Amino acid sequence: MMKTPFVTKAQIEEIVKTYPTPFHIYDEKGIRENARKLKQAFAWNKGYKEYFAVKATPNPTILKILKEEGCGTDCSSYTELLMSEKMGITGSDIMFSSNDTPAEEFVLAKKLGANINLDDYTHVQFLKDTCGVPETVFCRYNPGGTFSISTTIMDNPGDAKYGMTKEQLFKAYTELRDAGAKKFGLHSFLASNTVTNDYYPTLAKILFEVAVELKEKTGIKLSYINLSGGVGIPYTPDKEGNDILKIGEGVHKVFDEVLVPAGLGDISLFTELGRFMLAPYGHLVTKAIHEKHIYKEYIGVDACAVNLMRPAMYGAYHHITVLGKENAPCDHTYDVTGSLCENNDKFAIDRKLPKIDMGDYLVIHDTGAHGFAMGYNYNGKLKSAELLLCEDGSIKQIRRAETPEDYFATLDGFWDVEV
Repeated sequence: MMKTPFVTKAQIEEIVKTYPTPFHIYDEKGIRENARKLKQAFAWNKGYKEYFAVKATPNPTILKILKEEGCGTDCSSYTELLMSEKMGITGSDIMFSSNDTPAEEFVLAKKLGANINLDDYTHVQFLKDTCGVPETVFCRYNPGGTFSISTTIMDNPGDAKYGMTKEQLFKAYTELRDAGAKKFGLHSFLASNTVTNDYYPTLAKILFEVAVELKEKTGIKLSYINLSGGVGIPYTPDKEGNDILKIGEGVHKVFDEVLVPAGLGDISLFTELGRFMLAPYGHLVTKAIHEKHIYKEYIGVDACAVNLMRPAMYGAYHHITVLGKENAPCDHTYDVTGSLCENNDKFAIDRKLPKIDMGDYLVIHDTGAHGFAMGYNYNGKLKSAELLLCEDGSIKQIRRAETPEDYFATLDGFWDVEV
């Protein structure tokens, strides 16, 4: 099974004349088409909105594209709030979902008019003391235990640091109402990167039932329910991806079964997708620069875990295409490695690939989310450029590569030291 890159060898050979490898490149056409399909899936819900998870791909150009497609932003930090503001995304177009939140972040979120999503019951008083309670406020729910679909356990909310118990949740809403809040939202995130059309409908049923119970016990009617993220992508080529239209239909069915009869049919639904929105529409492009023949066969590339941390961090699979050899037999077994002084700096282990020659360009797939964003500077390595393959086929640099001057910029007086 194969994945097809959205760039060709000829395109990359032209691009590297201006922008040397490694770099991340994003597909504008794919991003826009996917955003429109998501919007179509939830068009039945009058107030539906997608809040793109900025942490997945924190690039202003990406935010601008998604803004044009009707998306807001899901921010989790001060700098993400600033980036949203700079791109003209403010007010209720921002969802501020944070945890262990510093006071200044709540202050900025309130100043921007963002939807503030409280992670813990104690944050109610913290918010009061910090900047006051806004008219619209969200609370995050953690049902505890394990979360499963059929017999497959997807995640373990009971071990997660996020959200409130139901008892705390109801208490928080009551206190927020007493403090002047007028509109309320409910948020929850129970599983990461699910590849099943059942996740959102299952989560929705849990949250919808909480909404009904909240109304019955406190008289508080929710205005919004945020299904958060968790809808993922198939990283391996043998898996079938999610069908967002079927997912939307599944949520619609539960909405009609649970909320409508309870008089809550006017609740607006929100999502906070990152991986689903961007991952398949980003590639890390790197060049084979070394080969090593010892106890195993190694191919060394000019990218490393600094450019894509997921394989090193938790053994994540990312498909690899050797450009120009898409139809060649995968009759060689390689570890594809970067140059960090860590043995886990491997993009692939025992991977069947075509014969790789020095100078070949490799496309590492599905890096459009949690790729560049998780970069760091270990070993003094520098972050790569980010490029956009525009809809008209042109290439635009949307973030330049770091330089040594960037790396040393926070060291006061570094360049003034005499040796």
